[in-house]
Amino acid sequence: MNDPTQPTGPAAGHDDAGDGLLSVVGPWDGRVIFTAVHAGHDLRPEVRDLMILDEAARWREEDPHTERLGAGLESGMVMHRSRFEVDLNRPRDTSVYLEPDDSWGLDVWAGGRLPEEVAERSRQVHDAWYAELERRLSVMSERGPFVVFDLHSYNHRRDGPESDPAPAEDNPDVNIGTGPLDREPWDPVVEAFTRSLSAEVIPATGERLDVRENVRFWGQNESRWTHRLFPDTACVLALEFKKTFMDEWTGALDEEHLGQLAAALARTVPAVTAALEEVEVPTP
Repeated sequence: MNDPTQPTGPAAGHDDAGDGLLSVVGPWDGRVIFTAVHAGHDLRPEVRDLMILDEAARWREEDPHTERLGAGLESGMVMHRSRFEVDLNRPRDTSVYLEPDDSWGLDVWAGGRLPEEVAERSRQVHDAWYAELERRLSVMSERGPFVVFDLHSYNHRRDGPESDPAPAEDNPDVNIGTGPLDREPWDPVVEAFTRSLSAEVIPATGERLDVRENVRFWGQNESRWTHRLFPDTACVLALEFKKTFMDEWTGALDEEHLGQLAAALARTVPAVTAALEEVEVPTP
């Protein structure tokens, strides 16, 4: 039997958790952390052997470099495994893409469907991520309200490498997903974050960031899971960065642009931390 916790690929050498699945970054002693659930590209051998989806298509649907968007924050968690092995932003039961209907119509597996025994081992990766996250967020929750930047990226040139970008009115530079958030108690935090990031002018484009809430994305499993476990202390902002910092078809990265976005995100932390003081936590 293949062990889904065994390291695969170059990312395993950077793993702080000791099992090749994920990295834990920083001291986790502040009030704002990041997660990058779709940053990974690794596959364990039995999954790689069954996959027929080509490398370029897989890269395009993953969220490469999102862990680097969080590089200016002191603390976070990064998943090294590809979402095509297990999608942490879906509930456990649907976290593995078994057939094309689960993965935007893409043909992923030899034979058309992933065997159930392989899928169950992939779900153990899902278990491992959330066990580690729960352990760490429990400590944060004991100290008071906290914020998770749930970092993602999204494609905006779906019609092909030569296509025009999707219309800006429906595709903000940063989409803040707050669908699973009980919005009213956290208004000060969401508003402080939005004001801070919206004020940023990115030198690579010369334009102010277009930051809007729930335009394309609303937040998914990690956000729902966190708010369910820590309803009074957790505020998850699911942040989707439009892939303006890279060519989504070739994978070519604009290092300068990416670094500027990471710096802009880091500069929101003081405003977000100050806004947390306005959040009233119910007394047990």
